[in-house]
Amino acid sequence: MLERRRRAAGGHDRSSESTTRRPIASLRAVPLQRIALAALDELPPNPHCPLLLPSASGGHFDLHNFRSRHWRPAQLAAGIRPLRRVYDLRHTFATFALRAGISTFDLSRYMGTSLAMIDRHYGHLARDGREHAIKLLDAHAGTQPDVHAVDAGWTPNLSPAANVGNRKDG
Repeated sequence: MLERRRRAAGGHDRSSESTTRRPIASLRAVPLQRIALAALDELPPNPHCPLLLPSASGGHFDLHNFRSRHWRPAQLAAGIRPLRRVYDLRHTFATFALRAGISTFDLSRYMGTSLAMIDRHYGHLARDGREHAIKLLDAHAGTQPDVHAVDAGWTPNLSPAANVGNRKDG
């Protein structure tokens, strides 16, 4: 998966990142596979429109109109049964991403949802789940043990509480 930005003529950002008409705080960057980037490269630049995929009128898609005019007929023509909702692509992305090894943490950021929600719906698919953790720990246990491997630079060097100088004689 790659992540990149393209500049269209006129300086508008034509990005490989999926964005929607949301407040700036909720814009998300989503990595796209090479095949998707290649398809986007085939699109002719439009200096008059900052949108990567504008509607026929040059504005944002009307999702209700898109579903009835394009989404449903395309599925019927492709023989897809049962028909899927556009929203189902979100589930498909999450499933493919986790099976590819993307962490639940990264996926939650890409999808703009909480880690708890990702874990609840897709945790069983995650490689960073319990079974994966056990495999990683077992693989690490097979290496030469180093009792100081967990020491960190911030671990304080405290003097021992008891030493020979504290001893009471008799």
